[in-house]
Amino acid sequence: MAPASSIERNHAMSKLAGKSAIVTGSGRGIGREVAMKLAAEGARVVVNDLDADPAQEVVELIRANGGEAVACVGSVTAPDFADRLIKTTVDSFKGIDIIVNNAGYTWDNVIQKMTDEQWYAILDCHLTAPFRILRAAQPVISAAAKAEAAEGREVFRKVVNISSGAAGGNAGQSNYSAAKAGILGMTKTLAKEWGRLKVNVNAVAFGLIETRLTQALAADQSKSVSIEGREIKVGVQQAMLDGASRMIPVGRAGRAEEAAGAVYLLCTPESNFLSGQVLYCGGGPGANF
Repeated sequence: MAPASSIERNHAMSKLAGKSAIVTGSGRGIGREVAMKLAAEGARVVVNDLDADPAQEVVELIRANGGEAVACVGSVTAPDFADRLIKTTVDSFKGIDIIVNNAGYTWDNVIQKMTDEQWYAILDCHLTAPFRILRAAQPVISAAAKAEAAEGREVFRKVVNISSGAAGGNAGQSNYSAAKAGILGMTKTLAKEWGRLKVNVNAVAFGLIETRLTQALAADQSKSVSIEGREIKVGVQQAMLDGASRMIPVGRAGRAEEAAGAVYLLCTPESNFLSGQVLYCGGGPGANF
């Protein structure tokens, strides 16, 4: 038999070797970096995006680097998505070890101008979708945990929900702030419900991170992206970014790979006795974003 490649040996020795991970919204931005980081540490990854091309690109990148990945394309808000995602994971990798609820976007307005559609679209994406995914995963995780307990084995699994500094309130973001505060309540509740199953349920709250949603705009410029058939304005005026950066102790916005590092920390064995916690990844205490 030929010797294992150096990549295969590295994966075998990695902290997440043999683990299966779901990362929603992982075709772009922070989610992409999370998927790549977990894969680099040996995890087999289910990549999700609204669009097939970015999802498949990440899958191929992971495979090219010696990892394992499959795509599950679609909107996390679709009523049948959670069951399809869990089935894809179990069919592909025989179990679930890590769930990162990352998919999301912003659709801002002051409350008197915010429509019901804006309100529910953001709550559905950031709060209802994670709820459905975790609900669908529970029978799989419970069965595995019971089997492991019967064998006298203690195996920890990880849930990392993505929140934001905006959970503390942000002008023009009553929908997003409410959703990101709500996911913290869900995180703490599931940490209590799933502790007996040896599942660590934590959250990462991001500050200002460089993504396509927070790209700098000139004073007279506007940009938008199409999300589920809606044209959503993205980007932040340069003056606002400069002001926010001055309030960050390290003096700049975070990078997507740095955001992924915070998520990774809560997926490692070192976090086995951490649950129900919120890790703020924002370069130090500063302005909400």
